[in-house]
Amino acid sequence: MRILMRLIKSILVLAVLGVVAFWVFAPSLVESRKNVVADHAPYPVTDAARALHDDMIVGDWHADSLLWKRDLLTRGTRGQVDFPRLVEGGVAMQVFTAVTKSPAGLNYDNNSAEAFDNITLLAFGQLWPLRTWNSILERALYQSEKLHGFQSAAPEVLKIIRTRADLETVLKERAAGSTKIAAFLGTEGAHPLEGDIANLDRLYGAGYRLISLQHFFDNRLGGSLHGSKGGGLTDFGRLVVGEIAARNMVLDVSHSSQQVVREVLDSVSIPLVLSHTGLHSHCEVKRNIPDELMQKIAAGGGVIGIGYWGEVACNDDSPAGIARMIKAAIAAVGEDAVSLGSDFDGSVATKFDTSELPALTNALLAAGVSEIQIRKVMGGNMLRVWRARLGPE
Repeated sequence: MRILMRLIKSILVLAVLGVVAFWVFAPSLVESRKNVVADHAPYPVTDAARALHDDMIVGDWHADSLLWKRDLLTRGTRGQVDFPRLVEGGVAMQVFTAVTKSPAGLNYDNNSAEAFDNITLLAFGQLWPLRTWNSILERALYQSEKLHGFQSAAPEVLKIIRTRADLETVLKERAAGSTKIAAFLGTEGAHPLEGDIANLDRLYGAGYRLISLQHFFDNRLGGSLHGSKGGGLTDFGRLVVGEIAARNMVLDVSHSSQQVVREVLDSVSIPLVLSHTGLHSHCEVKRNIPDELMQKIAAGGGVIGIGYWGEVACNDDSPAGIARMIKAAIAAVGEDAVSLGSDFDGSVATKFDTSELPALTNALLAAGVSEIQIRKVMGGNMLRVWRARLGPE
């Protein structure tokens, strides 16, 4: 009996040590494999490119950095975005998107909403509060709390933007020499609403100003570009779209099915955002919706955020390759409709991180993109949409 009790105690000790080791080592190990920056020699940046970059307002529509267990106030050794690297890259505006559900077997072709959820395991492994383990809404609220915590710890580094006045204050400070970042909160899909329109108030109150409708699976609002059905908007989806349009919020149709995009375009007149994508005619993959739909978004004053990862760029994802796709996007949808939408820290491998954005400016100049067009793409078009959609106070 004593031998059996010792064996049981040993097993329990090993189990506890295993769980502790999982909590300590797993989060960094997982991210180090997901958000890889390829080894490379320094990219060229001419004096002219550096001067132009330093004189621009640079903005990015999409980074999933809040998902990971990192102090974003410290320059990291993994991942692609943190505030020191944003400063190095000259970024003035950054949207931080909350990932709250991600089905196992993640792919661009077909995902079931009922598949095992990777974010549940990640929330457990990163020791998120217990309330987040089985609530998608609470995961979004927690990621907002994380960003607000960074703001409280370093108000000179970032300001979470809720109003147009907030944005203009940060821009004024930057014009006077500050490197403060205008940080926006967005969702990766609207499933945190959990089917209740009242939860839009909770997200808005938590600082969320950009809402995307779908992620990698069909949800209560409608079909995903990567879902099992890919249908249009549901009645609840139409209600949410109308509510977002009526508020001082930006509506993002990234990951939405083509039918959802068409129905949204038919139902609202606000400028839409496709926050992180590639150009279909440049790289013909399912993840990149047809140019014809992008052109309709552009015609309504919306913008297309060009991403930096290989799958949407057909592996031509160096700064020079992304510059070529941006140039093609300008030709396809117009210079007023192209933005940056990195998808940094979104479980994507890239060939540069946010600190190296001056190399993208250099590549755009080398590709023959005009200075006026570069200013629009790097941040001017994004700024126009935020100024149009944010409330004044």
